[in-house]
Amino acid sequence: MTQTASALSQDATAAIVEALNQSVAETAVTTMLAQNFHWNVTGMGFGPLHDLFQQIYEDHFIGQDDLAERIKALDGHAEGTLAGMLKRSKVSEDSGHGTDKDMIAALLTAQETLASTLAGCGEIAANYADTLTEDLCIARGQIHEKFAWILRSHLR
Repeated sequence: MTQTASALSQDATAAIVEALNQSVAETAVTTMLAQNFHWNVTGMGFGPLHDLFQQIYEDHFIGQDDLAERIKALDGHAEGTLAGMLKRSKVSEDSGHGTDKDMIAALLTAQETLASTLAGCGEIAANYADTLTEDLCIARGQIHEKFAWILRSHLR
């Protein structure tokens, strides 16, 4: 039985909001990671990587907004500070001083982390019959898995 946001218990809402905030934090850090690499990539792969990194950060900016808006639909508080997101995130910042392959590898790890985090968030939502959050997490997770595949292909 599917539940609406207003029908979820306080415990269910708190667990889902916490998982969504984790997803927002990691998406926000990965957004900045991709933008940093977009600005700083050099070398023979500059053109296609510059474009790929832009595609990633533009997608992720929309994604973090969708996740945060779901938190608000659940009447939760969306973490909106960079310090709070960095503290919560399993994705780390990067100086952008590495090689293009270093950048690809860092973004690949971030995409895999995000896909895993979103899968976990979707499982929590499913446990509480919150299919709207579950569907959002599945859709976002698929996007991150696709970006991971694209990035992994650059390293082979």
